[in-house]
This record gives sequence, C-alpha cells and structure tokens, in this order.
Amino acid sequence: MQHRTHTCNELRLSDAGKTVQLSGWMENVREVSANLAFVVLRDFYGTTQIVVETPEQMAAIRALNKESVISVTGTVRERDSKNPKLPTGDIEVVPETIEVLGRCRYNELPFQVTRSKEADESLRLKYRYLDLRNPDVKKNIVMRCQVVSALRQAMNDHGFLEITTPILTASSPEGARDYLVPARKHPGMFYALPQAPQQFKQLLMTSGFDRYFQIAPCFRDEDARGDRSPGEFYQLDMEMAFASQDDVFAVLEDVLPPIFAKYGKYNIASEAPFKRIPYTQAMETYGSDKPDLRIDLTVTDATALLADCGFGPFEGNEVKAVVVSDMTATRKQIDKLCADVEVVSGQKVFWFKLDEKGEIAGGIAKFVKDRAEKVVAELKLQPNTFVGLTCGKKLTALKTAGVLRRMLADLCPHHIDAERYEFCWIVDFPMYEIGEESGELEFCHNPFSMPNGGLDILNKAAAGEVDPLSITAFQYDLVCNGVELSSGAVRNHDPEIMIKAFQMVRLGEEDVKAKFPAMYNAFCYGAPPHAGIAPGVDRMVMLLAGEDSIREVIPFPMNKNAQDLMMGAPGAVEQKQLDELHIALVPVAKEEA
Repeated sequence: MQHRTHTCNELRLSDAGKTVQLSGWMENVREVSANLAFVVLRDFYGTTQIVVETPEQMAAIRALNKESVISVTGTVRERDSKNPKLPTGDIEVVPETIEVLGRCRYNELPFQVTRSKEADESLRLKYRYLDLRNPDVKKNIVMRCQVVSALRQAMNDHGFLEITTPILTASSPEGARDYLVPARKHPGMFYALPQAPQQFKQLLMTSGFDRYFQIAPCFRDEDARGDRSPGEFYQLDMEMAFASQDDVFAVLEDVLPPIFAKYGKYNIASEAPFKRIPYTQAMETYGSDKPDLRIDLTVTDATALLADCGFGPFEGNEVKAVVVSDMTATRKQIDKLCADVEVVSGQKVFWFKLDEKGEIAGGIAKFVKDRAEKVVAELKLQPNTFVGLTCGKKLTALKTAGVLRRMLADLCPHHIDAERYEFCWIVDFPMYEIGEESGELEFCHNPFSMPNGGLDILNKAAAGEVDPLSITAFQYDLVCNGVELSSGAVRNHDPEIMIKAFQMVRLGEEDVKAKFPAMYNAFCYGAPPHAGIAPGVDRMVMLLAGEDSIREVIPFPMNKNAQDLMMGAPGAVEQKQLDELHIALVPVAKEEA
C-alpha cells in the first residue's frame, strides 16, 4: 500500500533489521531526554513503539499534537525493555523519515481516546469519530461486522434468499409512531419509513418466493432505553412459505447457538431445542415474558397464605413471593433493593426473613409471626432465607415480582449461572388485550398473526361464547438472558380470518382494505401458509459483547432524545425546502412557568 508496508500489529522479532513503513495515529509521546522519545503509533490493527533519537525528529514530533496521523519509515530492531502484553512488544522501529499525513490542530482533546468510555456520553456521541478510535469501542463494531457476516452465511446455507425491501413506503398501524417523509410531487401526502418489512416479506411469500431474509433497517419514533435505540435499528428479518412455528424454531435453533458460542463473551450457549414456555406460565413462574433462565429463583403465589394477614397493602390484592435461600445481605442492602425495584416497577416491595435461628424477623415479620409454622411449611423455608413480597392486581404483582427476581440475582450471585447464553421461546401469547389508554379490546402483539383456533374461535368470541382475552395466537418471542431478541408469528394468510380478527378491534372490512390494500388483495389471489421472525441484530451484538447499553454496539448512535449530536440532527431546514414540500411550520406554544 502507498503509505505502509506493514500494519501496527504485524511486526515481530523475526522482522528485526527490515526497513518498513508504518502509518497511523500518534497515540502518545514519552520524552526521556532532549534527544530521546518513545512514540506509540496506533492504527486499526494495533500499536507499535517508535523510538525517536535525533534532534530533527524530536523537533518534528514536538510540533505535533496527539492524534495526528503520521507515516514512519525506518528499521525494525529488538527492544531492550520488552512488553509481553503487546503482540509487537518485542520490537520497536527507529525512524529514518517521519511524514505528517493528517495534522491534529487541537492541543486539547475532548477526552483521552484510549479512555473514552469513561467520558460523558454526550461528549462521546458528539465526537464519535474520536470515540471509535478507542480499541475497546472499535472491537464491538468489528464484532458486529463479523456477526452480520456469519448470519448472512448461515441463512444462505439454509436456502434463504437475501432480498431488499423498500425504505420509502406507506404509513400503516404497526405499534409505534412512523417517521414521515413529505412527498414533493404529491402535496400534502407522505411516505413513511418502515417500522419493519412486515408487509413486504409477506407479499414475497404470496409472490412465490419460498425463503426470504435481509439484514433490515427499521425506523420507529419511540423513546430510548438500554436495549432499544431510538430512530433506527437493524434486524435479521426472515420469512418462510409453507412453514409452521416449529419450522421457524428449527432454523434459528441451528443458526444462533454457534454464533453466540463463537463470538460471545461466554462460550456456552443453549443447544436445540430451546425451552418453550407458554406466556401465562412465564408470567406466573418468572413474573416476566422475557425471563432470564440463568436465574434459579421463581415466583410463588402467596395470596391465600398472606392476603388476610392484617397488612394493609395485601388486603384485597394478590400477593406474590420470591424466596431466596442463603441470603446474607445487610439491612442496608435490602432497603436499597426495595428502593431500586420501586424505581423500575413503580410498586413497593415488602419482605421478611427466616433468620439463622429459624425465627420470622425483619420487614413485615409482625404480620406473619402468627402463622409462622404454615408460612415456613408452604414456602419451604430454611434458616437464613429471605422472602420478597409484591402485591396488587395479578399482572401488577407478577411484573413487580419479576423485577424483584432479576435484581435479587444481582444481590445474590450464587442464584445465577451468569457465564452462559440461555435461550427460550415464549409461546401462546394472547391475541387480544384491553388497552391501557383506550380501555377497549386491542391486538396484543402482531395483528397479522394466526389465532389459535382460526376462524372458528373468532366466530365464537364474536357470538359471546368465548372470552376474546382467552384467545391465543401463534405468536412467539425469542428470549436470551432476559433480553427479548425477537418477536415472530405464524401469519394470518386467509382474508376471511383477517377481516374477522380486525372486526374484534372495531375495524371493518373496508378499514382492512384501506389500511392494508396490497396484502389483502394479494391474499385474495391465493397465499401459502407462512411464518417468520426478526431477531434484533443490535440486541444480539449487545449480548455478545457483554454491554449494558445498545449504543455501545452501534457505529453512530443517537442519544436518548433521538438526537445525532455529531451531525446535528434533527436540524432546521431552509424556507425554500419547506416551500417545495408545501409545508408550513406551526409555532410550538411555550409552556407556562
């Protein structure tokens, strides 16, 4: 290559005596004397020590700021003081010439590159091009590339075709807010960026393609959280014709474990078949529809045992317990645990323990002591056992217990087998739910899913013979270590069943035709049974890298407010652009003080 004969991670002791050219960023300079300095040169691949030994070269180095890009031509020699921690630690390069390729014009950097992960996140995102120079940050992006390549190869090996679907499409109700794009040639009309390629991949199945996949960009205007990036994310989108739920499971159970075992922080991953847990059972047992199966704690129903114990919050509510053996936490740690659970769940947690003497103590013990023998027997308590308690309506009590279970594993590491990837399928999700805001029947997950029982069960629900909330769907989630990697479903490919399913949520045949014209019409021309799923690539890599935030595995992420601090997006545009798009801005009313 024009500017180098070797990379900064390539030279070894066997190269001593060779004349080489290296190029990279000047990471650090350590001056020993007026005519001696050690320079750390860094490129994408690693670092090499450069030894400056002449006044001319010292002057050239002193004139440069750290992170300047230089090219060094010189001779490789053995180091007197070797560094066994570095692959290039046995050698150094003595330069004959030093050429400046890209000068850093700032004396002060916003943060030290090799310690950028310690900097404020807003600074890291604003100067992401500097942050990515940090080898610890860069390795996540490298892993991401390797994982995507491995996923592509595995899907090709399973006979799937990679087909790209449109980015500019029509707005449709798919669960989140759309990003809208004004259509210049059609005043007052808008495209939408796809929340997922859902309709297009189903249309491919109706077109006669048998197995489709793509590493698909998806766009959703939703708030950020640890495992969700606002704005844009990527997923391994796949669909199979003439396929059942079991067929989808078989593909992913073959594709994912080898990739997790090879690239993950842990080298143990679940083998096929993954455990299958019905949604209702998952909630009852783990208090979550994305349970971390590495944790050996479960949720126990204690309503009959404690609801009438005289403790006010329990009265008229369901009570759930999480029993933890061999817990040695202090009162301060327990209080912090309860406070943390309340922050996450919005609900209070109560507790008592069976101490080392076998006596009920701590927390709400005074309400439990009158039935101590029964409590010990039914909860199977041993001395030195902690009992965490949640209460409320059933779902509230269960979800709070799920949060408590997860946080107890952090406090009691002997209850979690942490260094492994544990997969499971959550199946038999409810087809419908009562909306929190509307108070009316709504789709629980994907509206295009096939109900378990088909048209017959929907007709019975419409006739009042079956509770709509009892209808399950062929919907499934893939969960790993408590993180939902994906949702999928066997699709509803029958127009008659589709119309009936939407009628349950107050949308008639004309609404379905208007909102999903292409898919409805395509199904009327004969559609095969089909099923699919779409594991999130970003979440997958986050798990593999052992990171807590999804932003650590995305090359150029937005912040929590969906802002690109580096590029200044979103930003204002010129009036001329707005006029071309026939858009008038409405002033935002200032909030009253």
